[in-house]
Amino acid sequence: MIRIYAIAAAGFLLTLLAGIWIWTLYARPDNVFATCTAGQVAGDIGGPFELVDASGATVTDQQVITEPTLIYFGYTFCPDVCPLDMSRTADAVDLLEERGMSVTPVFITVDPKRDTPEVVGDFAGNLHDKMIGLTGSPEQVKAASTAYKTYFKSHEGAGDDPYYLVDHSTFTYLMLPEHGFVDFFRHETSAEEMAERVACFVDKV
Repeated sequence: MIRIYAIAAAGFLLTLLAGIWIWTLYARPDNVFATCTAGQVAGDIGGPFELVDASGATVTDQQVITEPTLIYFGYTFCPDVCPLDMSRTADAVDLLEERGMSVTPVFITVDPKRDTPEVVGDFAGNLHDKMIGLTGSPEQVKAASTAYKTYFKSHEGAGDDPYYLVDHSTFTYLMLPEHGFVDFFRHETSAEEMAERVACFVDKV
């Protein structure tokens, strides 16, 4: 019974956080991207991070976000949501490439205990040849998650169960090198809609 309440509380917290983020987004008349966001533009999301790439090298946000970039926080053992979301993002990147637009998809794990550099590298590489997989120490991952205002929490007993699951938020963030965070995409956003909205931003850069 306690576990049920805990899961319900986690779900409520995710919904509450999403509502707060959406409520705090606002449209500025002087924003060059105003027509790309369906009435919503950047909030205070994103910031510096140091993480570890598939080769084991430490990289910063400035080294990763060198062009329009789609960032997602998840984990490789995720049974359904993460693979679906990242496959959708990979499809959107391909659609954008057909339009002559280069966009980098980035997967940041929230499960550094299992997701070693090799694991995140294989996960990302199997989804798209441009996708970057990032991990790090628990402290590095937590700092990146905090900067992007994402939520994650391992289920109780994760220390003993190798098959534990992790609750996490499912937003994909669009970052531009000179502008930072400019938009986000929900789990239900299609590849076609994502590509169309990203293209709007790229056209205005």
